[in-house]
Amino acid sequence: MHIRSVAVAALAALTLGAAGCNEAEQDDAQADANEAGSAIQEEAAQVGSAIAAGAGEVAQEVDEATDELAQEADEQKAETRTDEKGNQP
Repeated sequence: MHIRSVAVAALAALTLGAAGCNEAEQDDAQADANEAGSAIQEEAAQVGSAIAAGAGEVAQEVDEATDELAQEADEQKAETRTDEKGNQP
């Protein structure tokens, strides 16, 4: 992500230089590009945190669901054994 912001800032500086902007305008543009890059990095970090939290929640739900399925399977096996014992002479 850092590389992108640097690339955007460099491209902006080159574009402004080619357009004939004076040094103060180029410095302002560079500062704006750096600020935009920082804001993008912050947003990306927040998105990453949200994804990690969501993934953790999904993993917990899957774990709970598989535990419930295992318990239901054990109960079904026990019921089947009981039925088989009741059907034996």
